[in-house]
Amino acid sequence: QVQLVESGGGLVQPGGSLRLSCAASGSIFSIYAMRWYRQAPGKQRELVATITSGGSTNYADSVKGRFTISRDNAKNTVYLQMNSLKPEDTAVYYCNSDLNTAWGTIPLEYWGQGTQVTVAS
Repeated sequence: QVQLVESGGGLVQPGGSLRLSCAASGSIFSIYAMRWYRQAPGKQRELVATITSGGSTNYADSVKGRFTISRDNAKNTVYLQMNSLKPEDTAVYYCNSDLNTAWGTIPLEYWGQGTQVTVAS
């Protein structure tokens, strides 16, 4: 059984910073792309940032220059460093990963349970 567990959310003032973490655990063979999504109240879930197994990154235009995604392959963990936070960054942030549990199997998509980020004064 595979689990993705996020941590690091909370309440922060505009202009502040937070660092989210997502640790994958369980019977994991290989982890491929890892992503962060977010969903604000009344809005669709949106892709925030992606990092490939090779370390290539991609960001939504709304967070470029403010957010940084990184990963520690030894710890099966992905991070999202969020700086210069704005009220419009308020959302539940979800970790997402493509991984397989055995050699030669097709990677499946897994989701974390989400962590709330609130940016308000």
